[in-house]
Amino acid sequence: MVREPNSRTGGQILVDQLLAQGVEHVFCVPGESYLAVLDALHDTSIAVTVCRQEAGAAMMADAAARQTGRPGVAMVTRGPGATNAAHGVHIAEHDSVPMILFIGQIERSMRGRGAFQEMDYRAFFGSTAKWVVEIDDPARIPELVSRAFHVAMQGRPGPVVIALPEDMLTEAAEVADAPRVEPVLSWPGPTQMAALQQMLWVAERPMLVLGGSGWSRKACASVARFVERFDLPVATSFRRAGLFDADHANYAGEIGIGPNPALKARIAAADLVILTGRMAEMPSQSYTLFDVPVPAQQLVHVHPGDAELGRVYHPTLGIQASPQTFAAALEGLQPPTTIGWRETAKQARADYLAWSGPVAPQGSGVDMGAIVRSLREVLPDDGIVTNGAGNYAIWVGRFFRFRRFGTQLAPTSGSMGYGVPAAVAAKRLHPDRVVVAFAGDGCFLMNGQEFATAVQYAAAIIVVVVDNGMYGTIRMHQERDYPARVTATALTNPDFAAYARAFGGHGETVGATDDFLPAFARAQQSGLPSIIHVKVDPEVITPATTLSAIRDRARP
Repeated sequence: MVREPNSRTGGQILVDQLLAQGVEHVFCVPGESYLAVLDALHDTSIAVTVCRQEAGAAMMADAAARQTGRPGVAMVTRGPGATNAAHGVHIAEHDSVPMILFIGQIERSMRGRGAFQEMDYRAFFGSTAKWVVEIDDPARIPELVSRAFHVAMQGRPGPVVIALPEDMLTEAAEVADAPRVEPVLSWPGPTQMAALQQMLWVAERPMLVLGGSGWSRKACASVARFVERFDLPVATSFRRAGLFDADHANYAGEIGIGPNPALKARIAAADLVILTGRMAEMPSQSYTLFDVPVPAQQLVHVHPGDAELGRVYHPTLGIQASPQTFAAALEGLQPPTTIGWRETAKQARADYLAWSGPVAPQGSGVDMGAIVRSLREVLPDDGIVTNGAGNYAIWVGRFFRFRRFGTQLAPTSGSMGYGVPAAVAAKRLHPDRVVVAFAGDGCFLMNGQEFATAVQYAAAIIVVVVDNGMYGTIRMHQERDYPARVTATALTNPDFAAYARAFGGHGETVGATDDFLPAFARAQQSGLPSIIHVKVDPEVITPATTLSAIRDRARP
């Protein structure tokens, strides 16, 4: 309910705006610069998750936004707190995630003197956030917070940064609350949808590639019905596998890092590609899957932000529309009398099943492919799987099958350390769902301290740490470009199971493939935040090759 004007401190006004916008969770690292806000949160229904580092708080806000469709909220202090949080802002920008980062700021009278932890946040975040603002007057807090929610959600969603001078937060003002913000969604025009139907009627090798943000379960269901009526082969973009049921007869796999060569060739050979979201470097295979700026394929590009249409690729048909409205409009399209690509769709499905099925393991020891395949059999359909960045994620992307919307949390920006904070946020929002985080040994220790946050809030996540004793992705590139000259990629790791127990969680160590599922069951039964430390052969760098093979190919 929107309040009438009354005198309140800036801190109280700010918190009242969060309540007006329906915010239920705030992720923070406390700081003296915004104590007035923390005090105002004390008597509200907003759940506050205190994190161990600002990057973790920002990543949790990002993950919460992906789960709810509303801006995730993080609060950090000035200077080092803000720069730590920049990690999460960059992820939100790359993934088009609505997020609002509130930063405590120095007092207004001290600006420009190089005061303690002073920074120019407009300059620092200007190239990453959609909007950066500093609020000087508590009476303008409702206006500017309302605008922040609009900016974060409309068009191409993204992060907003708001700086809050410390003395402004303790100053009183008399002002009314702003009403709840709902994004203004862009709709495709009937002429555009008619053109799309005509293009489908004459196509011989069409493909649908689903990506982007701003989806909903209802929108995904609409797309599935459209796909079934047209019998289209469907791919998902990099780390957007949760947009389409992997067990659906029309699903052809994810186009991302190390994709199925058959899927890559199929998209390249298509005569019509319907693309939602951005086709950035990773899914485009370093901008080689489509010619730049004019693709060889007819390209229908659907995106809610007009600036993205034609930015890299000149589409045959550009449609400025939000995923939810585009999905709704697809319900009105009619398939051709004869669908000539049915066998192509069947073959695309067969290719995916073969690609995500059992393969001969490389090297010795633990078979990560078998572990991921076994996990997909025991996780419920609504289980949430998170990961950060590293070669270990290739096994997750290839062998896990996401069944439902909202079950995948992973950064397209290739940001290490995302999986654990994202898992904590997901478990805070959905305490009754199973949440599993995959992390490499290097990736885990980027934000492994947030395991303490999981213990503090009894968020019983299960973290699978894949330990090969190195920064594996960099080592792989090193062997390719500078064979046998190993520098700065080796790691000395702790006992990750003991690490879990030291924080009050449950720890398991796995050194054989068959030991994983019993260890996973014990972790679930413990009811505690858990770490399963999986020790893998460092030679096995991807499901398809080894470091020695890469080195041998690179040598003259």
